[in-house]
Amino acid sequence: MDGSQILLVSLLIIIFCTDVVNLFSPPPHKPTSHQHPLLPPKPQSHLHQPLEFPTQKQSTIVPPPIGIGNTVNIDFCSSCSYRGTAVTVKKMVELAFPGIDVVLANYPPSLTKRMVSKVIPVVQVGIIAIIVAGEQIFPKMGIMTPPPWFYSLRTNRFGSIASTWLIENFIQTFLQSSGAFEVSCNGEIIFSKLKENRFPGEVELKDQIGRRIENTRYGKDIDGSVLSKNPQVAEA
Repeated sequence: MDGSQILLVSLLIIIFCTDVVNLFSPPPHKPTSHQHPLLPPKPQSHLHQPLEFPTQKQSTIVPPPIGIGNTVNIDFCSSCSYRGTAVTVKKMVELAFPGIDVVLANYPPSLTKRMVSKVIPVVQVGIIAIIVAGEQIFPKMGIMTPPPWFYSLRTNRFGSIASTWLIENFIQTFLQSSGAFEVSCNGEIIFSKLKENRFPGEVELKDQIGRRIENTRYGKDIDGSVLSKNPQVAEA
């Protein structure tokens, strides 16, 4: 037998002997009951919890309304049916600048118109009186023969009275109207319909009012003079 055969036979004998020993060897002892089985380690939950840091409560400061302390005056011609436009502008300004004070007022006509409007009712009553009782009025005035226009008015008495009443009312309305729509912010005119011959635009008014509010909020007047927020300092 050569060497390789001898090595193979030896390996087989060793394997056979190992199987015989394992066959006749006693079984291993079972663990007794007093021995506790190994439990898996509990997870450390504190390692996975996020760190909590004390937080400071943020105080919420509510700023005052942007328009508080400011006044917008809208002077309009009430006899020109401008009240609806004035109310619309008032709501728009109050919505754009919360807290602002919007005052509506009638813009009176000129002094000359007011004086003439006082005379118109007297003239109206006089013409109607002449139409009704001109035959007795003219002799008392020293005019024995009434003028020709009197007989023209007497021809259609009711039509002449109605025409006189309508014409006088039209003149009265014209004299009482000023055609004005003036807007001022904090005492300064920012729009004048008498000069522009038109109504103001929404963007135009917001821009003009916003600039004056910003100037007063930051302590400066329109002309650049510094305003004091302390009334005692301002009086001093």
